[in-house]
Amino acid sequence: MNIGIDVKRDNKSVYVFINGEIDAYTAPKLKEQLLPITQENSVNMIADLTGVTYMDSTGLGVFIGVLKSLKKQNGSLALTGLSDRLLRLFDITGLSEIIEIKTKLEGGVK
Repeated sequence: MNIGIDVKRDNKSVYVFINGEIDAYTAPKLKEQLLPITQENSVNMIADLTGVTYMDSTGLGVFIGVLKSLKKQNGSLALTGLSDRLLRLFDITGLSEIIEIKTKLEGGVK
């Protein structure tokens, strides 16, 4: 159960590329990487989940916490690259109504 997290920036946004599984074992590492970024003022975070093979409720909780923290600093969160299974998870829980989900990654960062 591993997770890979790669953070890249351009002048407008912070891009987070995540791969592996997001569960009770890996969620603390993800949270540890993302929360410091959310403390910056007006950060636009885009998380690419193309490489995520599994996510449970612990992962959903991380993204809710990240969103709340970003909003306190006038920032935003968007998710992209969700598999059908992940998209269904966000739809069923209603989180797709409060977290922006993009169909493709915008910008030139990879």
